[in-house]
Amino acid sequence: METTLEAVVVPVSDADRSRHFYRALGFRLDLDVTTDDGSRVVRLTPPGSTCSILFSSGIVTTRPGPCCVLLTVPDLEAARSELIERGAAPGPIRDLPTGFRAISFRDPDQNEWLLVEGTPLNRH
Repeated sequence: METTLEAVVVPVSDADRSRHFYRALGFRLDLDVTTDDGSRVVRLTPPGSTCSILFSSGIVTTRPGPCCVLLTVPDLEAARSELIERGAAPGPIRDLPTGFRAISFRDPDQNEWLLVEGTPLNRH
């Protein structure tokens, strides 16, 4: 069976605050709808990604933070600089036990984003 990862649910406590945070990081807003019953779904996609993040009220019953999402980037130093310029607070570049270099930052709900240099899935 062939599958495609479409979206990752990121638990948040405040959809407006999270939407603003991710938009400031350059994520594309794909969907922000409120249904007749008051449920809200927000979908955003990181720059260059085919997989989105999704947060909602009334549809997914996950509690806010923390989860961990991994992104790959071609240039870790450039990614770190851009995150800082856009208002995130990434940690220092560090070496992971897997041999990759990485940085991480957290959103307002303490969800962790791990940025790994290269394409880890293609290195095995």
